[in-house]
Amino acid sequence: QVQLVESGGDLVQAGGSLRLSCVASGIDFSRNAISWYHRAPGKQRELVATIGAGGDTNYGASVKGRFTISRDNAKNILYLQMSSLKPEDTSVYLCNYVNWTRGGPVYYWGRGTQVTVSS
Repeated sequence: QVQLVESGGDLVQAGGSLRLSCVASGIDFSRNAISWYHRAPGKQRELVATIGAGGDTNYGASVKGRFTISRDNAKNILYLQMSSLKPEDTSVYLCNYVNWTRGGPVYYWGRGTQVTVSS
């Protein structure tokens, strides 16, 4: 059974930093890409960052240069280091894993962790 459990969200002032964690179980963590998304109130989920099995990374335009995604394959943990936070970063941040099956992609999501940035 796939489980993704996020933590680390908090209330922080603009310009501050946070580190989010996502503990994954039930997947072959080291062999798969895994991502962070965010879901702001009243908006669709948007990609924040993805890290591939080989450590290659991809970032959404709004976070490039401020956020860093990383992974610890020994502990099955995905991280998101967030710096220079802005009020518009306020959102629920979710961990995402996609299992590509013969029947198509199967998406797994954590419950999310709330990040609130005050101005």
